[in-house]
Amino acid sequence: MGFPQLFDFLERLQHNNNKEWMDQNRKEYQVVRTFFIKWLDELNTKLADVDPEYYDTPGKKGINRINNNLMFYPNKPVYKDHFGAGLDQRTKQGDFYIEIGIKQCLLAGGFWRPEKTILKSIREAIDYNGEELIAILEKPSFKNLFGDLYVDDPLKTAPKGYAKDHEYIHLLRHKTFGVEIALSRKQILTQDFQDYCIEMYLEMLPFRRYLREAVTVQ
Repeated sequence: MGFPQLFDFLERLQHNNNKEWMDQNRKEYQVVRTFFIKWLDELNTKLADVDPEYYDTPGKKGINRINNNLMFYPNKPVYKDHFGAGLDQRTKQGDFYIEIGIKQCLLAGGFWRPEKTILKSIREAIDYNGEELIAILEKPSFKNLFGDLYVDDPLKTAPKGYAKDHEYIHLLRHKTFGVEIALSRKQILTQDFQDYCIEMYLEMLPFRRYLREAVTVQ
């Protein structure tokens, strides 16, 4: 059992995205899910070894449900086309996110559309100490890997309470503070994929720590 079998299961699930098919193949789903949880457990241990502040997140805690929430998203298929998990997870926001899927595979981190109080805290941190965040984002190795902040419907004007000509207005307009890097299946199927995940975790860590501090210091 490994990632080839995980991809194969997801591909067949997307061609048979209904509860009846899942019920008939639930044993295989559990085998695939167990593999991914064990793989996450291994990565969880390795990340704890390289980061003294790492928040222990076993695979069972980190892995997300494969069911879509049809109550809030009734037009989505019954099941997702990926397995996703968040490690270093104090909360669901700000974790180190891994997605292994049919349409996309990626590593990501940050705060995706945080609630108003969290967004307010992040903006206050930028207002007070935006130069630190800019230094993190402009670090050559970071920028080469992750590019800019994830663009997610930013404000067209200044947030309430901030001047339109604020020196960090390009950051303050964001509603999401996250970065991501795409993965290929070829990368995922290599023996050193976990090592690559650790490398990306460490490169992303100053950015995630900045946001975490912004939220917890308030």
